[in-house]
Amino acid sequence: MPCIAAPRLSPGFSVSPRRSDNLVRVELIWMAKREESWIRFGSHAHEQIVDRHRRILSYRPGAVFAFVRWAANDFGTVISRLDIVQAAAPGEAYQTLPFVRPGGEILLRVESWAKVDRVLQTIDAIERLGIEPASVPPDHWRHIHNRIAAGQQPRAYSLEQHRAALLRRRVGL
Repeated sequence: MPCIAAPRLSPGFSVSPRRSDNLVRVELIWMAKREESWIRFGSHAHEQIVDRHRRILSYRPGAVFAFVRWAANDFGTVISRLDIVQAAAPGEAYQTLPFVRPGGEILLRVESWAKVDRVLQTIDAIERLGIEPASVPPDHWRHIHNRIAAGQQPRAYSLEQHRAALLRRRVGL
């Protein structure tokens, strides 16, 4: 009977993440010019440094964050990806993605450096308005995802849209 090896997990993540605290954990890796992942925006609740190349950030349910991953080999870039994710709450359905445990609602996902750069420029434009990107409504991130997927230019986010979104949240819509 053949022996089947157990899957390799990084020491930072356990097989079954502790869910008693209801946090979503994101493992960040930084090995210069080989594998780099970082958070572009979003406020984490906790940080754990695993070693000099890895750390784990934890997010409360409902928190929105942008997770960027880039990796290369001897021949060049093998992955460029940006995901904007809303952390899942216990009992909610969620999508899984690498290095995020257990997962969340993926509001935007792009692959290829050209598309990642386009989203980063959009995030920069939102920040120039004085708006924290994590407070932008999920629908706007979905809009950007859909427009980029269709090869079209996303509509710019405005202060008026943001004020309206904040008012809708305040009245519970």
